[in-house]
Amino acid sequence: MAEAKSEDYWRDKLTPQEYAICRGKGTEPAFSGKYWDCKEQGVYHCKCCGQALFLSTSKYDSGSGWPSFFQPAEADAVQEARDISHGMIRTEVMCERCGAHLGHVFEDGPQPTGLRYCINSASIDLQDN
Repeated sequence: MAEAKSEDYWRDKLTPQEYAICRGKGTEPAFSGKYWDCKEQGVYHCKCCGQALFLSTSKYDSGSGWPSFFQPAEADAVQEARDISHGMIRTEVMCERCGAHLGHVFEDGPQPTGLRYCINSASIDLQDN
């Protein structure tokens, strides 16, 4: 992981919503984010550090109201951690480079992986590359 940035750095760089999600491990409401129903082609990058995280070719409509992907762009682009907040047991997904909270991964996705990376729109940025 890259050198840690200060909270002031992140507050200056991100909008209040992006900060609450990426640095505070928040969640945007379902069906409210910029990318939940986006069908544009490209690469989804980390809003905080620019790391390539997910390809549009692995995006699918999970019906959850959040952008969903069946795999990351590269296996080591994200890191996972056990999340026991809100009375649930889940697997949190974070950017490997800067530690930004992206969302969660569940084992109810499509083949070929059977995974559903459920990602907050505020934590990613779609680029044409």
